[in-house]
Amino acid sequence: MVSYVTFENGKPVGAPKDVVTGFASPDQKELDGAPVGVAQDRDGGLLVADDVGNTVWRVTGAGG
Repeated sequence: MVSYVTFENGKPVGAPKDVVTGFASPDQKELDGAPVGVAQDRDGGLLVADDVGNTVWRVTGAGG
């Protein structure tokens, strides 16, 4: 799972919000993916490195 935490004045505010989920089976005994790193590309997309799938996923908002 990849989560987002809002910060204000350098401190976390509020609860984490899930951004990307679905990497584990429902019983969490098998992994379909394992996010190990994130970055933002120049167009604002979120890049997620997946260690199990040997893939980099690009996540964008609606219309992105």
